[in-house]
Amino acid sequence: MHFKQFTAIITTALLLAGCGNAAENAGAEQTASMSETVSEQASEPVTESDGAVSQEIFAMDTYMVVKAYGDRAKDAVTAAVTEIQRLDALLSTGSEDSEVSVLNRAGGGSLSTDTETLIERSLQLYEDTDGAFDLSIYPVMELWGFTDDSFAVPDTVELHDTLALVDASKVTLNTEEHTVSYGTDGMKIDLGGIAKGYTSARVSEIFKSYGVESGLLNLGGNVQAIGAKTDGSSWNVAITNTDEDGYLGVLKIEDQAVITSGGYERYFEEDGVRYHHIIDPATGYPADNGVISSSIISSDGMLADGLSTSLYVMGLDDAIAYWQDHSEEFDFVLEDESGDLYITEGIAEAFSSDLNVTIVKKE
Repeated sequence: MHFKQFTAIITTALLLAGCGNAAENAGAEQTASMSETVSEQASEPVTESDGAVSQEIFAMDTYMVVKAYGDRAKDAVTAAVTEIQRLDALLSTGSEDSEVSVLNRAGGGSLSTDTETLIERSLQLYEDTDGAFDLSIYPVMELWGFTDDSFAVPDTVELHDTLALVDASKVTLNTEEHTVSYGTDGMKIDLGGIAKGYTSARVSEIFKSYGVESGLLNLGGNVQAIGAKTDGSSWNVAITNTDEDGYLGVLKIEDQAVITSGGYERYFEEDGVRYHHIIDPATGYPADNGVISSSIISSDGMLADGLSTSLYVMGLDDAIAYWQDHSEEFDFVLEDESGDLYITEGIAEAFSSDLNVTIVKKE
């Protein structure tokens, strides 16, 4: 058995050069390098040559870079890193002391404001996506070994039995009492599907409270831009090619999140077959509906985070139909199995690529 895990690799690169030919941009300088071995301790804040203050941190099972400009940039970055660490300790399923782990052992309980917000948004996404996003998928993730790297293709009968625990409609949130309860013994939740998006939104709020009008967050490929660059131009985000060197394309953004999901991020191979970590809640198997990379662009980081997984699970036709019903909320860049790209018309002028691109329009 072979496995590969990109938990410490930035999968969406941030380009400092201008956006012209996509191939030229692919060779531009990046704000952070790839690394397989990153200390779990945060580095010290560093002042860069352009006046930005940046800091690296390993949290939420991924490598992160926090960057800000302004008179109080250092204080803002320090506060942001502290917040990331707090949320990691609160939400990590890998820590027995986290609130989520305590809830899972007890089958529910009292909620902090952060966890309640995340559960509420997760349940909304479950309803909106007809179950493509399901916060109760965790028992199936455990069975596949994606939670502790004990990778194995599960027995069919055991998978069937475990899949019976996956049903977010049985998770009951009481917003008046600030409690949650699980309707079936053995159910477990995982908020990782939107936790980084929530974290980027919280850091954005912190930055703005310190007067930061220009900044950039890269939370393991989840990119959040605060404002524009200091010269007034847009940030350039390059979306990584899933199976080859280079990028699918380059996107100009301001005050938006760009969040990408792909089976290349974490997978293992058994008997020559690759099994990735994006599980379809309807089948219990890795999603295999024709989409191999899903990037969501939105001013709402939590929404972008949740939908990057959801549209990957849905497949191209359903993803397009979903966007056409919610086109005011987000845009997307989807790659299919043939290597063709589909982008929504809302970002057609902001996206450049050397690949075959189809622009999806509203109907």
